[in-house]
Amino acid sequence: MRTVRNLTTAALLAGAALLGLAAPGTATAAPTPSASAGTDGEPPAPTEAGTSFRAATAVRPGQRATAQASTGDYLYWQFPADAGHRATVRATVTLPESSARQAGTTWRIDVYDGLRRRQACRYGSDSRSLAADAASVELTCHLRTVRALAEPWSNDPLPGAYYVRLTAVGLAATDIGLPFDAALDVSVDDAGAAAAVDGRLSTPLVQGSSATVEPEDGWASGWWSTRWLWTAGGAALAALAGIWGYTLTRGNGRPAGAPGGPRG
Repeated sequence: MRTVRNLTTAALLAGAALLGLAAPGTATAAPTPSASAGTDGEPPAPTEAGTSFRAATAVRPGQRATAQASTGDYLYWQFPADAGHRATVRATVTLPESSARQAGTTWRIDVYDGLRRRQACRYGSDSRSLAADAASVELTCHLRTVRALAEPWSNDPLPGAYYVRLTAVGLAATDIGLPFDAALDVSVDDAGAAAAVDGRLSTPLVQGSSATVEPEDGWASGWWSTRWLWTAGGAALAALAGIWGYTLTRGNGRPAGAPGGPRG
């Protein structure tokens, strides 16, 4: 019985240690604080936008990027999203009070992954109309959860760089070239164990550019999936159940009618 007690104690300690490790894996990653002023060693938020995919300005989640442009221009930004991330993109367009617009305009944001496939928004307003007398409009796109691996035929979002394009559509000829201010905010949350899958891309889908930013902990930072913890915890509980069954079998294993103790 001493051996059984030792095994039981060891299994209990192992189970407690595994359950104690589960907390970091299930915690939700907080967005990076705003780096508009370049605090905490972070680079300042960008104040301009690119004009094409290859020239897209890199933005870190939590930063507020700004830019000044003219209606009719295409503005491009890029941000990183790793496996298990749920990104939200918000763009604000502000026109000067002295704007000489003759008609309303429709503004739109499109988000593309590293393969330049347009990603649909789970919900939000990625296209909105701005009346001729309105001063600003806000666009929002809540993206789907980034998967660590997907089938080649699917359009699932994969880890890598994501590109945001902002532009006005359906412009009147008299309104082309009018100035406007744009602001972009990107936030990223961790979906947790619910998004964990088996398999992972060997490399993220990014362009070979030094301007591409990475997640705080590097790419594929979520390789330690909570599936490992649940598997190990289940194995520990199964071992405890086996030991408990063994003790019951040893305690109740005497034949019926057998004497309960040694003969005198």
